[in-house]
Amino acid sequence: MSKKNLRKKLLNLREEKFRFLNIKYSSIKSIIKKSNLQRINTIGAYYPINYEIDCLEILKKIEKIGYNICLPVTKKKFEMDFFKWSFNDPLKIGNMGVPEPHKNKKMYPDLLIVPLLAFDKFKYRLGYGGGYYDRYIKKINKIKKIITVGLSFSFQEVKKLPKNNYDKKLDFILTENNIK
Repeated sequence: MSKKNLRKKLLNLREEKFRFLNIKYSSIKSIIKKSNLQRINTIGAYYPINYEIDCLEILKKIEKIGYNICLPVTKKKFEMDFFKWSFNDPLKIGNMGVPEPHKNKKMYPDLLIVPLLAFDKFKYRLGYGGGYYDRYIKKINKIKKIITVGLSFSFQEVKKLPKNNYDKKLDFILTENNIK
């Protein structure tokens, strides 16, 4: 199946099921403990749209125990950077129609929570097709070692995704059922 057809199928399925499934904060805590990084201070995430897993409750708990949070701001040429954000801060609608923080303090997350439409057993993900996260992961890996975590529902797992040289493998996939 082509990436385009797979995207359409999984967007529809995710819309049907997303109200009934959820991911627990304790699973993120478990990944933080398992990670090989010396210290995790900053967690990058996304603002959920299009029936993506709502990670906002997880982020509230993460912020409450002292982690810095940052969200992406998209740029031209399918690139993005992450900027510090708090639940006390306003958001603005970015050029992709997604709520974004104001460009106050650019940050480089230690752990990056990534949305996805599908994933396979090799921990590759299928996104919306712009390559924003793959480009960002490539860029940040030149600066520092980070942990990448895809948030997904278990039904979004496919046998094998079509991939190209730009696709980046994630470190963990977190579903409502387990950590892969």
